[in-house]
Amino acid sequence: MTPISIRHILTVYALLLSTLLAGAQVIDTDTVQSRYRVAATMFGIGRQKALDTYLSPFQYAGPEASFLRETMRLTRFDRRLSVQSLFRVYAAMPGRYGYDIYTGLVNWNYGMHYRLAIGDNLKLLFGGMGDLNAGFIYNPRNSNNPASAKAFIDLDASAMAIYHFRLGRYHMTARYQANMPVAGLMFSPDYGSSYYEMFYLGYRANTIKFTSLHNHLSLRQMLTLDFPLRGVTLRAGYYWEIEQSHVNHLKTHTYSHTFMLGFVRHIKLIRDRHGKPMPAAINPF
Repeated sequence: MTPISIRHILTVYALLLSTLLAGAQVIDTDTVQSRYRVAATMFGIGRQKALDTYLSPFQYAGPEASFLRETMRLTRFDRRLSVQSLFRVYAAMPGRYGYDIYTGLVNWNYGMHYRLAIGDNLKLLFGGMGDLNAGFIYNPRNSNNPASAKAFIDLDASAMAIYHFRLGRYHMTARYQANMPVAGLMFSPDYGSSYYEMFYLGYRANTIKFTSLHNHLSLRQMLTLDFPLRGVTLRAGYYWEIEQSHVNHLKTHTYSHTFMLGFVRHIKLIRDRHGKPMPAAINPF
């Protein structure tokens, strides 16, 4: 896969911004209350391409399995703001010429979006998210340096479009979301140094690097569709991740395409802690 450019990534935000300027209206929040939470649990299977020049100059490709947990709710202090949490874990076994490597990552995103409405069915959300990541790449063929640790933290720009529509008598919800890291810190071994030198001999200089678009141009995108089936709300999704960096003269990238399926729960608090009925609520999603 050819690395994407800044122009390609920013096209997503330019299109959403042009739609916003065409006629967005602030959502009416008079009847909104924050005791409504949408939670989704999804499992996915896909394919990953991985490169880490600290371990090997070659790109490996193979299957990936992932788990995603998402929650969304409205804030209490400003009902035009929503809070989103995304927790994702993946494990993959990319291969090349009959040899496999092993990759894994734990990713947690948490942040807020400002909500705008265009018409009755479309919502646009813009905001920022904290992005924590920890993982590894393991190459069993290497003897001196068989593994490389992954640890980085970012501040992401985030945009989302949510569209409600009906298909016959069924209510459907489609959502597109894109998160792009704009600034952060990344752990990376220095070129030519080993983990033995870093952690046993104490040569850890130059291992924590500032990252931005110039050396960590990445993008995570998610497309989901919620639909009812026998009294349950299911969610089908497609997750596309481009994670790439060029730090300490080392190049890394992870390109993954994952198809996901799971279920959605709509959790409402009907009464407060004193037993009194709560005011009317709307779906934060």
